[in-house]
Amino acid sequence: MSWPWLVALLFAAALVVAAEGPRLSRRFGTDARKRRARARRKKQFRVVTADDERDAFIRSVASDLDSLPTIEEKDRKT
Repeated sequence: MSWPWLVALLFAAALVVAAEGPRLSRRFGTDARKRRARARRKKQFRVVTADDERDAFIRSVASDLDSLPTIEEKDRKT
C-alpha cells in the first residue's frame, strides 16, 4: 500500500469515529455509567401499598406502647 491510501484510510477511520462519537458516548460514556448505577439502585426499591404502610404503622405503635413503663394499681400512691 502506498502512503496516500494509508492517509485516506486514517481519514476515513477518523471520520467514522467523529460521526459515531456522540452515539458511543451515550452508550459507554460517564452519563451511561450514571444511568446504569441509578437503574441498579432503582431495582432495590419496592412499592409500598397503603395496606403495608398501615400495618407497619400499627406494628410500630403497638411496639412503642408495649415498651412504655406502666404503673400498677398497688404501686400507685393515693
